[in-house]
Amino acid sequence: MARPHRLPIALPLAALLAAGCGGPKALALPDEPVARAATCGVVATATARGATADIKAPLPIAAEGHILHYALLAASPDKGFSSETAGAVVQRMRSLEPEVTGGKWQDLVPACRAAFPEAEKSDAALPADRLDAQLGCSGLAQFTATALEPAKSTYGAQLGEYRRLRARLSDKMGPALRARAGTAPGAQRRAEGEAMAKIVRAGSPVAVLAACAARFGS
Repeated sequence: MARPHRLPIALPLAALLAAGCGGPKALALPDEPVARAATCGVVATATARGATADIKAPLPIAAEGHILHYALLAASPDKGFSSETAGAVVQRMRSLEPEVTGGKWQDLVPACRAAFPEAEKSDAALPADRLDAQLGCSGLAQFTATALEPAKSTYGAQLGEYRRLRARLSDKMGPALRARAGTAPGAQRRAEGEAMAKIVRAGSPVAVLAACAARFGS
């Protein structure tokens, strides 16, 4: 799988801190897929920060995974996965953050739940097919570790675990991948993208990666 963009999940706080000033305006969830996912990512960030005792403190990694999930879902509309789309969503989060958190973002919570029901899953069920699960776990581990790399001082231990998981999986799944997709790089990337699209819908990334570690960690 192509190396994903580094995704700066941590969003600016200025607008969130100032959201109580003035009269917040009504907001609507955009129709355009990237903007819609980015808006819901901002809403998830604001919700998570509102639940913390210190609004400036780093979020728990599970909350960061929940935010990242919107980008992953937007990048998997069909059977494939586009890291470019995921990167575009998170970049859009940064540009939309002041507008969203300066408005009545709380009113968008139900709309985001309806638009991205997979992001509300509390469990994590890996694909039954072993190779699909291995490919998906490997891709998700790489993507999440790269996405959260800018915050490695906070999440370094978890990111190290994700990278070790991917290394273990890479050693195991080569023959099965060649048996399924052949040796052509393009065909292998398609198989990896299809598996990634499946695992993106298995649950929130951090919960899914915990399930991956439990199944393939040894």
